[in-house]
Amino acid sequence: MKKLIATCVAVVFAVGTAGMALAQEKKPEEKKSEMKSDTKMEKKEKKPAAKTAKGAVKSATSDTLVVGGKMKGKDEEWTFGVDAKTAIKKGGKASTAADVKAGDSVQVRYTEDAGKMMAQSVMVKAATAKKAEKMDKMDKMEPKPAEKK
Repeated sequence: MKKLIATCVAVVFAVGTAGMALAQEKKPEEKKSEMKSDTKMEKKEKKPAAKTAKGAVKSATSDTLVVGGKMKGKDEEWTFGVDAKTAIKKGGKASTAADVKAGDSVQVRYTEDAGKMMAQSVMVKAATAKKAEKMDKMDKMEPKPAEKK
């Protein structure tokens, strides 16, 4: 009788252990979904968060845009990289960095990567007539020579 009970206990133990081992093994469908979620997480980590900045254009070239504005109550100046992927709109129409002029009011959506700010999109609101005149006058003014004492 003791042998019969010992054999039954051993069989129950073996079946229980095998059942738990099968339950622990992942199904192929679960493995695929897990791999997809891992790759999604990797992509999300690689893509930096987009930020925005508002201000007036100080200078613009084909590959850079310098904007001055305020952030947290302090005057700031930002230099953004511009490339072929940058979407620039002026007056609701597609434009280029060469069309952006000093004094234009802009909103720049950018990402920061390795310490460099790259513009993703630039929305240009043309400078008011007074500001444009003021900027033209400042550009035309010649520096006065220093007086000798």
